[in-house]
Amino acid sequence: MRQRNTVRVLEGRHGIEATTTALRAAAERVRATIAAGAHVVNAADMIETFASETLTTQARGSLRPVINATGVIIHTNLGRAPLADAAIERISAIARGYSNLEYDLDSGERGSRTVHAESLITALTGAEAAIVVNNNAAAIMLILSGLAAGREVVISRGELVEIGGGFRVPDVMRQSGAMLREVGTTNRTRITDFTASVSPSTAMFLRVHPSNFRIEGFTERPALADLAGAARAMNVPLVEDLGSGCLTESLAGEPSVAASIDAGVDMVCFSGDKLLGGPQCGIIAGRRALVDRLRKHPLMRALRADKITFAVLEATLLEYSAGRAATTVPVQRMLHMPAEDIEARVQVLAQSFASHGWRVAMMSGSSAVGGGSAPGLQLPTVLLTIGRDGESADATERYLRSLDPPVIARIEHDRVVLDLRTVLPYQDAILARLLGHAR
Repeated sequence: MRQRNTVRVLEGRHGIEATTTALRAAAERVRATIAAGAHVVNAADMIETFASETLTTQARGSLRPVINATGVIIHTNLGRAPLADAAIERISAIARGYSNLEYDLDSGERGSRTVHAESLITALTGAEAAIVVNNNAAAIMLILSGLAAGREVVISRGELVEIGGGFRVPDVMRQSGAMLREVGTTNRTRITDFTASVSPSTAMFLRVHPSNFRIEGFTERPALADLAGAARAMNVPLVEDLGSGCLTESLAGEPSVAASIDAGVDMVCFSGDKLLGGPQCGIIAGRRALVDRLRKHPLMRALRADKITFAVLEATLLEYSAGRAATTVPVQRMLHMPAEDIEARVQVLAQSFASHGWRVAMMSGSSAVGGGSAPGLQLPTVLLTIGRDGESADATERYLRSLDPPVIARIEHDRVVLDLRTVLPYQDAILARLLGHAR
C-alpha cells in the first residue's frame, strides 16, 4: 500500500512508533467526531492533522521558553534568573564532552567536585572556604544536619519564616534532626534572649534574613556584628541564611554576603539563582573548619551539584570578579536598568503594535525584584498597555499565553500591561513579530 506523503514526513521527524501511536489516537478522535454527528469532509486529512498536532506538542516538551513581560525580575514560576551569555557558552564547552568534575589534573587521581567555584566564592565574599549544593534549602538542611543534629539551634521567633511552596524553616529544622529553640517575640528579640538560652545542648545561633516580608513599627533585632560578638563570647557558631545572596552593595535592605562575613558570621548560605543571577544552587561559605565538616558529611553526596551547575556558577562568578556583572548578568542588568531606557523600547513597540490594530498606551509603573528579595523595593518603569476593541483583558492575557513562545504579562486596573524591564533585549523583535499581525 502506498504511504501518504504527510505520514512519511511525520515518521522521518518523530519515528515510526510515535507516529503510529499518534495516528491511531487521531483515528479514534475522528470516529468519535463522526459518531457525534459532525460533518467530516476528509477523514484521512483530519487524522493526519490531529496526529501532526499531537506529535508537534510532544516534541516541543513540557518545559518551554517564555517571554517574561511581568516586570518581576526573579520570577520563581518562570525559572528565576536568566543566564549570562558567558554562562551559556560555558555550558556548551563543558556539556558536550568530559570534564575534570572529580579528577585531579595535577595528581592524575580522583579529586573532589566540592572544590569547584570555591576560590571564586571566597574571593568575592571574604570567607575562608565554600561548598555548593543543589539549592539553598539543601544548604540549610546540610548545615543543620552536619553541625546541629540532636542539639539545639537558637533562633528568633520573628525569623521563623515560610518560603515559597509552603516550606517553613521550623519544618526544615525538624527534618534535619536539630531541635528548635525559639527566643524573643515576633517583633522584638534582644542579644540577651540569645545568650540566656545557651546550654551544653546549644549547637548554634541561627539568623534567617526575612527577605520576603517586612516587620515595621515597634520592633527590635540585634545588629549582626553584636550578635556575632555574643556568639563568639559564648563559643557558639553563628550561621546566617541570607536567602537571596547579594554579592554586590546592599539593595534595599538586602545585605551582601561579604558584609555578613565581615561582621563576624561563621557561616552563611544563599541561593545562586536569585540576586546572584546564576544557576539553581545553594552556596555555603564561612570558616574552613565548619565548611570542611560539611564537605565530609554523608548528606553531601545526596545534595551535591552537577557539572552544569558548576559550569554556570563559575562563569557567572567570573563576571562579578571582572567587575562587569551589572551589564552582563541579566538579573543585575535588569536591576540597574533606568526607566528612560525602558521607555525608549516601549515607544518602538507601541508604534509597531498600533500599526497592526492594537490599542496601546504608555504609563508609569513599577517593577518588582521578586524571588523573596527586597520586597519593599519598587523599581520605576514604563509600562505598555495593549488591548483589542471588544476584547476583555482576561481574553487578551490568555491569547498572549497561547503564542509561541508564550508571552506572560500582567493585568493592572483591567488592562494588560507589558513591562519590558524583564523582556530580554533580543526579545523585542520577537514581540513585534508575534503581535505584528491582525487577529
